[in-house]
Amino acid sequence: MAQRYGGEFSPRGQSGQTPAQGSPKAQPGGGASGTPGNFRGAKRTRAGLRVNLLFLAPFPLIWKAFGSDPIVMAQYLLALGALIGAAWLTREGLRAEEAYEARKVARRPALPRKILGSALTGLGLALVGFAGHGPVAAGVYALLGAVLHSMAFGLDPLKDKGMEGVDLHQTDRVARAIDRAESHLTAMSDAIKRAQDRQLEARVDRFQTVARDLFRTVENDPRDLTAARKYLGIYLQGARDATVKFADLYARTQSPQARADYEALLTDLEENFAARTQKLLSDDAGDMTVEIEVLRERLQREGVRPE
Repeated sequence: MAQRYGGEFSPRGQSGQTPAQGSPKAQPGGGASGTPGNFRGAKRTRAGLRVNLLFLAPFPLIWKAFGSDPIVMAQYLLALGALIGAAWLTREGLRAEEAYEARKVARRPALPRKILGSALTGLGLALVGFAGHGPVAAGVYALLGAVLHSMAFGLDPLKDKGMEGVDLHQTDRVARAIDRAESHLTAMSDAIKRAQDRQLEARVDRFQTVARDLFRTVENDPRDLTAARKYLGIYLQGARDATVKFADLYARTQSPQARADYEALLTDLEENFAARTQKLLSDDAGDMTVEIEVLRERLQREGVRPE
């Protein structure tokens, strides 16, 4: 990587070597990826206004609670806690579903958060109905709450996607590497906000889109993990550290030179990540061609001819 902002980009002795150089070839293995994380940071999440309303809707119960006798007050407060918990589970379930849908190969979420959110919504409304109107109303509220919540937000993905015939050990290795890489991108997004410059935030988003293209390529063929390991680890960690240092410096000085150096670093990163993604895709296409040729030669030796 070219020397840019704050010295060498690579933080652990990678001086003078670009990411496109020296990366090992992908090793054989099979697998897919699976645990959900954050994807497409620039993309607007569906866990927005509707879920925020779920957090706000139960708060009138506070006034009802403190205007009631102690037993009824306790019921209303338990209902408040259940409904807030349901809102939190629903938000996390929507995020996990987005991560699942963003990947061609994914495991189902380990915890069915939206389903649990529906159950907690039913429980919370049952407590409200029991405190205000008795057991019959509690049952009606519970049923309506759970059903309407499920209709509004849907169910969690309940089966793995694209996992047939994969090596689960390799899958887990890829998933862990992608999750660590995503944490570096999240830290970059958080850090660049301190610079208070929308154009720089958009520039970081653009680089992250290119980086996530590499993530998806590795997920689709986990044999590429070895060749991409430095990109998912060392280089993204260096990008994170450089972003933190730049944001702190730029927030104080508004230095045009520091900004130019940082933007040049992002350009270098973007070009190298894109080149590595293209190289992995080319290698995958080459592997497929070899497999096809080997199979065709075997069929010819066995005397199989198309009719």
